Amino acid sequence: MREQLRAGAAIYNDGYYHAAHDAWEEYWLDLESGTDDELLLHGLIQLSGAVYHARTGNWEGAVGLAESADDYLESLPPTYRDVPLEGIRSYLASLAADPELLERRPPVRIAHEGAVPTLETLDVAATAIAAVVLAEELGFDEEPVARARTYARRDLEAGEDDSQFIALLFDFVREDDHRGLVYQRLSEHVSRRQSREEDVEGLFG
Repeated sequence: MREQLRAGAAIYNDGYYHAAHDAWEEYWLDLESGTDDELLLHGLIQLSGAVYHARTGNWEGAVGLAESADDYLESLPPTYRDVPLEGIRSYLASLAADPELLERRPPVRIAHEGAVPTLETLDVAATAIAAVVLAEELGFDEEPVARARTYARRDLEAGEDDSQFIALLFDFVREDDHRGLVYQRLSEHVSRRQSREEDVEGLFG
């Protein structure tokens, strides 16, 4: 859960409020309803939705989600899974009372393990999650990015810390100005890897 939590927090903190929930949702859907982990992720998903709606001027949607986010988080301790929640809950109360708050100051940041995660600070595992989420959010075909994530994990398991796929996933997540070029290179590397694997399968199939 740590990697999903950090990936979503970093995506949110970097301003991709609509996309952040995708990093949490796949893991959250498999959790038993009402457990502390489920309540945490449910609350954060609703927080990201509330901020997104407030930024797009949907005041009613922002208020409703801010209230429900606070409801999910209220039974959790002040810090849970190394996420300080008191500041988030205070912000949610303010947003529910005045959804135009976002026009005057930026939304609350999500801290984790004593710092505020951003896309620049994620490790390999969280970066791999964020890459697929951002691909969908920004209109790229997810399939090559998801395959690059699979290849990066295989390379790591094989002890190949200098994997080109790991480097490309980092660049895709972090290089705003060159993301399209990085995506093109990533897709080419994925295509070559697929071709090599298919050739090997053909020899032994």
